[in-house]
Amino acid sequence: MKNGRKSEIAIGISVILALCFLFYGIDYLKGMNVFKPANYYVVSYTDVKGLNVSAPVTVNGFKVGQVSTIQYEYDNPGHVKVELSLDKELKVPQGSKAVIESDMLGTSSVVLKMAPGKEFHEVGATLIGETAPGMVDNISQNLMPAVSSIFPKVDSLLSALNTIASDPALLASIKRLDGITASLDATVAKINRSMNGLPAIVNNVDSTTSNISRLSGDLAALAAELSKLPVDSVFDNVTVLSTNLAEISRNLNNPNSTLGLMMKDPALYNNLNATVQSLDSLFIDIKKNPKRYISIKLL
Repeated sequence: MKNGRKSEIAIGISVILALCFLFYGIDYLKGMNVFKPANYYVVSYTDVKGLNVSAPVTVNGFKVGQVSTIQYEYDNPGHVKVELSLDKELKVPQGSKAVIESDMLGTSSVVLKMAPGKEFHEVGATLIGETAPGMVDNISQNLMPAVSSIFPKVDSLLSALNTIASDPALLASIKRLDGITASLDATVAKINRSMNGLPAIVNNVDSTTSNISRLSGDLAALAAELSKLPVDSVFDNVTVLSTNLAEISRNLNNPNSTLGLMMKDPALYNNLNATVQSLDSLFIDIKKNPKRYISIKLL
């Protein structure tokens, strides 16, 4: 009988231990450290954005606790009570906010926005709860109004493009551009043909260069021949001739010289003039009366 009781007691103790391990094991799997002391605070939200139990609670990006329970407030419709389990060393100043934020994947967490001050909430106090808009909310609130305002502008732009496209002047301009393109093609073809004649021009330039080279050689030979001429004696003769001409010029300008008297004496000029006139009269008379001056005797 005693052995039967001992067995029942052992079985009962085993069941109790199993239940304890099961309870604390589930909490441990949820991320709750049952052996670490914690302070609990309550936050009331109107929208928890899919917040789950054991979601992290962070301050400046550092995890300081987690969500322990989430319950709907039946006595306060439209609100959800969330219990936060925070590190025992953490003190929450009065006026701090517990903000639910969602990442790009839609996972929600609680971010504590600590208020300045030295007065702190008591353990179990209710904190101010807020829900930050998610990415979808930001798109619907910020992007969609901008897109809606763009639609009328896009419509007016399309209308303007249709008007421009249907303008006959645009079609005429395109045709003119086609003509210009054809002219450019013809010009390029002419340039290509001109480029084909460049080798002949280059050959002519080469022949001209060779002719210039030969001319330069001829000039060099001529210069060599000129260097052999008696240039000094020629210059001496020119100097003597210049001296003689200067002497003649001085004699012509000197009234006392023979040449000067011949050039400047009016009596000599008058005598020469009278002699010429006498000779002229004589020649005239000879023409009129040749017998007076020439006698012809016949034998």
